[in-house]
Amino acid sequence: MIPESSAKAFAALAERVYATGDSAQVYRAVVDLAPVVVDGCDHACIMLLSRGVITTAAATSPVAAAIDDFEKALGEGPCLDAILDEQPQCDPDIATGSPWPRLAARVLRDTAVRGMIGFRLLVDGRKEGALNLFSETPGAFTATSLDQASVVAAFASVVLMTTSARQQAKDLSAGLASNREIGKAVGLLMAAHRVTEQEAFGILDRTSQDLNLKLAEVAVRVVEGQQSQVRPRTG
Repeated sequence: MIPESSAKAFAALAERVYATGDSAQVYRAVVDLAPVVVDGCDHACIMLLSRGVITTAAATSPVAAAIDDFEKALGEGPCLDAILDEQPQCDPDIATGSPWPRLAARVLRDTAVRGMIGFRLLVDGRKEGALNLFSETPGAFTATSLDQASVVAAFASVVLMTTSARQQAKDLSAGLASNREIGKAVGLLMAAHRVTEQEAFGILDRTSQDLNLKLAEVAVRVVEGQQSQVRPRTG
């Protein structure tokens, strides 16, 4: 059973996710949840993979962000491995022979962190990133911590799906709005210059290149009555 404090934390996160469309706020809310829910967790962050580039989307502290940077610079660590591997990556005491020796040496030298966990995040089956947890107490991450972290990671994956779906819907809506404006502009140009639909679109396209504006922006000008800026070329 999830403790009441953890249940309230999840409920608060869910409310925040559905109340805002700001991805940065959503990612920050997820990482803020981890130290509340996962035993032994002192710091947390989210790494995201996009077009082969890994970035830190949110971190609870400069320590968490720094360790992400160490991993990216060294090319090894639980967070990077978690993106590629279905299994969670856990080293509860990096001072006792870590699977990531170069990272462990850097973390031990520059931070108070002694334990690390990486959980892969998925969106529609795609490897989108990792939830990364850090402890300043050797051995603080236990089997219970892993169970708790898996719940947070699953919730984080749902959050990523929600955020992704919102962005896709926003992009689709913007695309449909642009297409409507372009359609209106083509109709106005056909009437104004007595040209075919193809010729009207050509006028619109050439004007967008001449003015160094997006096609939709030129279309809006036409619809707003600025057809004088959009004329067929002569000669």
